[in-house]
Amino acid sequence: MTEPQAGAAASAQDVERAWGDNKLAQVLYHDWEAQTYDEKWSISFDDRCTSIVRDRFLRVLESSPVPGESVPFGRVLELGAGTGFFSLNLKLAGLVEDVHVSDLSPGMVEAARTNAERLGFTIEGQVADAESLPYDDDSFDLVVGHAVIHHIPDVEAALREVLRVLRPGGRFVIAGEPTTIGHWYARHLGRLTWEVATRVTRLPFLATKWAREQAELDESSRAAALEAVVDLHTFDPAELAGTARRAGAERVGTATEELLSAFAGWPIRTFEYAVADSALGFRWATFAYRTWTTLMRVDSALDAVVPQKFFYNVGVTGVKPHPTPR
Repeated sequence: MTEPQAGAAASAQDVERAWGDNKLAQVLYHDWEAQTYDEKWSISFDDRCTSIVRDRFLRVLESSPVPGESVPFGRVLELGAGTGFFSLNLKLAGLVEDVHVSDLSPGMVEAARTNAERLGFTIEGQVADAESLPYDDDSFDLVVGHAVIHHIPDVEAALREVLRVLRPGGRFVIAGEPTTIGHWYARHLGRLTWEVATRVTRLPFLATKWAREQAELDESSRAAALEAVVDLHTFDPAELAGTARRAGAERVGTATEELLSAFAGWPIRTFEYAVADSALGFRWATFAYRTWTTLMRVDSALDAVVPQKFFYNVGVTGVKPHPTPR
């Protein structure tokens, strides 16, 4: 049986095979998503996303300050880089210099390279398994990741690899990972919104403008089925910090984001997938973005009083220890 081509929509048969082979599922899903991922998640490389990435990175970084540490970081590796959303926007923000990317998906590595070229700079990229990185010891000043470790079967093994390739005193910053409680309410909100939106838009007086083509809905359903295969973990912030320490990190810190913004954001995003593209315009996009950013500011205030485990996103940082003198 032939393998699906990178960027091609997965068939129902492909999805069935992926249930029994998680590495295949990871490659299949992310190759499939590579060509449309930026559009799907409203990823861009402009002031909007550069500001989001800068703030998210610094929020996690500053959860465990290191005396004397300064930016920009020099040689940087993004783990599970996808299309380069995190590392390329960090470079645009002036927080990193020499960017290298890795991903299990060849399609994603190529998409990241293409995005970098379009932005006017060159990056190095390798297809790589996070549990066995093809880099020498002590190679990087910083390792970053965004929404990546929940895809990795053995998170502790991956963090040990991250620490191996970091120079002594080097730092990792992983952001955008789902908490256990956040994942629960996000999925329930998403499913409810999908069911309501797809049913209501089929009503005769709405269908012409609002209903998405059935073939597109079927493809979205196959994507959701694969997503359920590739999303392996959710995290309790305290337990994630413990995993980082067991991997060998010191100065471990965690930071969380999105509470009220997640309660609004997941229904808004799901609604956008469920209705015809032509039904929504600039006013909707402005409303959605302003709603999310306003609630994110409220969430920042709630951070001081609400336990981390209730937020949707968690990030973790840690430092590679210096060798103990003999």
